Amino acid sequence: MTERPHAYLRVADDLREQIKTGALAPGVKLKPQRLLAEEYGVSDILIRRALEILRNEGLVESRQGSGTVVRERPPARRLSMDRYLVDAGPQDTPRTSFTHDAGITWSQYRLDKAFRWIEADERLASLFGVDVGVRVLERRFVFYAAGEPSQMSRSCLLASDVEGTPVSDPKNEPWPGGNTGQLRSLGIEVDRVDEETATRMPTPDEAERLGIGTGVPVFAITRQTYSQGRVVEVADPIVIPGDRAVRVDSITL
Repeated sequence: MTERPHAYLRVADDLREQIKTGALAPGVKLKPQRLLAEEYGVSDILIRRALEILRNEGLVESRQGSGTVVRERPPARRLSMDRYLVDAGPQDTPRTSFTHDAGITWSQYRLDKAFRWIEADERLASLFGVDVGVRVLERRFVFYAAGEPSQMSRSCLLASDVEGTPVSDPKNEPWPGGNTGQLRSLGIEVDRVDEETATRMPTPDEAERLGIGTGVPVFAITRQTYSQGRVVEVADPIVIPGDRAVRVDSITL
């Protein structure tokens, strides 16, 4: 069979368009590779290369015994700075800015967590406005919404604020009101949150933990949380899949 070396891109483009238009709906099983090869007039090898592109883009996934299926895609989350008002508000019902964004109940919320004490490196010290080497509690989280990994973060707090308190105990996570609620329990009132958002490709670890293709861009957010002009929490980074979120900003003039 004589075929153009980039014919797999044509196959990937066609299948991608069918997925995006809904002609191939989430959960639909694609034809076996042999039949796709016959349909597009290319070899099995090129079909495998086309499907690999779609897997990297997070559009399809291979399931043992089920072949290749179109991936389910959760509704996009709305990311806006006003989401932190949820953390600052009353907690009559346990919630955080994440549960609010994701539209889930507290029982549908789960965290993977890992805590450790570290010394602030140059970047972390700069974000906190402290000296290099200051003792810091590093907390790494993976956030789940209804069983789906939806966000990762590395959130850090100063040991001078939290060491020896319930906030430093991972058993108390998740905490209603998130960082704002935790800091308030220590008498620290959050009055400002700054965020810097970039987009980039995920690291292999991020792609694996978030269940996304390596070709799916992510939002990488650096957050500084303030109280009375002092930085009391730094998240660097918060990582959110770009195909599951929309950044919304507004300004009143």
